[in-house]
Amino acid sequence: MGMSEQQSLLYKIKPYADRLPAVTRPEGHVHFRTKLIWVAVILVMYFVMTNVYLYGLDTESTLDMFAQYRTIMAGASGTLMQLGIGPIVTASIILQLFVGAKIINLDLTKSGDKAVFQSTQKLLVIVMIIFTAVPQVFGFLVPSQEFIAAVGTSMARFIIVLQLCLGAYLVFLMDEVVSKWGIGSGVSLFIAAGVSEALFTGTLNWYPLDSAAAVSASNPPAGTIPKTLYIIGSQSVAELSQGGYEQILLAEPNPLIALVGTIVIFFFVAYVESSRIELPLAHGSARGARGRYPIKLIYASVIPVILIAALLANISMFALLFYTSETLSQVPLLGGNPALGLFEPGATHASGGLVWYLSAPMGLNDWLLPILDPGTYGNGHSPLQNLMRVLIYFSFMVLGAILFAKFWVNTTNLGPEAVARQIQSSGMQIPGFRRDPRVLKRVLERYIPVVTVISGALVGGLAAGADLIGTTGNATGTGVLLAVGILIQFYEAMGREQMMEMHPVLRGFFGGE
Repeated sequence: MGMSEQQSLLYKIKPYADRLPAVTRPEGHVHFRTKLIWVAVILVMYFVMTNVYLYGLDTESTLDMFAQYRTIMAGASGTLMQLGIGPIVTASIILQLFVGAKIINLDLTKSGDKAVFQSTQKLLVIVMIIFTAVPQVFGFLVPSQEFIAAVGTSMARFIIVLQLCLGAYLVFLMDEVVSKWGIGSGVSLFIAAGVSEALFTGTLNWYPLDSAAAVSASNPPAGTIPKTLYIIGSQSVAELSQGGYEQILLAEPNPLIALVGTIVIFFFVAYVESSRIELPLAHGSARGARGRYPIKLIYASVIPVILIAALLANISMFALLFYTSETLSQVPLLGGNPALGLFEPGATHASGGLVWYLSAPMGLNDWLLPILDPGTYGNGHSPLQNLMRVLIYFSFMVLGAILFAKFWVNTTNLGPEAVARQIQSSGMQIPGFRRDPRVLKRVLERYIPVVTVISGALVGGLAAGADLIGTTGNATGTGVLLAVGILIQFYEAMGREQMMEMHPVLRGFFGGE
């Protein structure tokens, strides 16, 4: 079968991409305990990297252009994890879109095409690392004056960019270690770790927001629970009635309603994750051997939300660059255009323009109170503009998640045809139907496409809804949704690994070695 021009080009790139540093696959089966050890080691390395700051950086002058997406991108500002998983996810978005739209004609069910896809993705990750790292040193990651005096401005910037690239590529290699030698996905593991850390500190942090000042009613502990206990214990009933309860429930940092919203989202996602349709299966030759193929309500998992978060982070980054950069602000139409994104001096959050409408409202303080009482809680926008922002953001999240869910299912062997082949190759069949992949495909087509759309709409709506309610630790609603879904999937993956360890015959069905 002849290859298209696009395919031929990618096959020519593959030998060069394969020379890049990578993690080799294990030759045989990796034991369950060994996989757990690798996961633990990589997790420790992740937390170490979030605390290793970039050499030569002026931390006081540095701006975090990904501040509002920090937990989702599994990064830490000013550290080796500055870029987080952003380049990996962005490269994945680009390739998934190109393959899904048939611009790149690869059949990922074939081992050769899949190998080309993975090699191309590795090369594209490096391109996205450089593409994301270089703009950061122009006005955002500022070298210290001492460092500039020692090596010069250009060399200081180059060294910081080099550190960013090395840190981001280490993240890529760590992701490969988890996916090949551990359990689940490294990207997902880093997201869950970062969000969990934010939730923990946001709930229990007893240090005040302004650490230089003493704890007081105007500078209470930052954590939800210490803050609530301090205000209740230090104020009289009259003081609580005159604003104390409002400070506990709604005021930043970490209001009580955000903690309640986080808990509600946690249990709701756990419930939705357990909802599924189970197709009965029977073995074609072994009588009495029966099983079930589960089609979960969140069929495309939480991956679509990760892809949307990365897309919004990149839109925000480029809008910020076009508005603030001395060079890019001169670009016609885009440069310095407040309609694209209006940014206050020193701010990384848009305060107006298209990017503001696409940014997540962070809790009730950011949208509902300005609508109900614009005189007291006004944010510079009319109630109608705040309402439009909520509707546009919610619609973008839902529709975007549906789109990415369909692409993800079609390009990761989760579609009806791929699942039918997987069931057929395992020797199983649906009772009452002929043992034919085409018959299996027709049966699965009744469920998978519909569930995929519902899955995308549900995760997009849940993420947007949680953002509107607010979350503790500024973990964002998307972050909480991702963390809960990832932890549940990790638990299920551990169960499958244990099952394969006890019953090696099942490895073929689950895709293990």
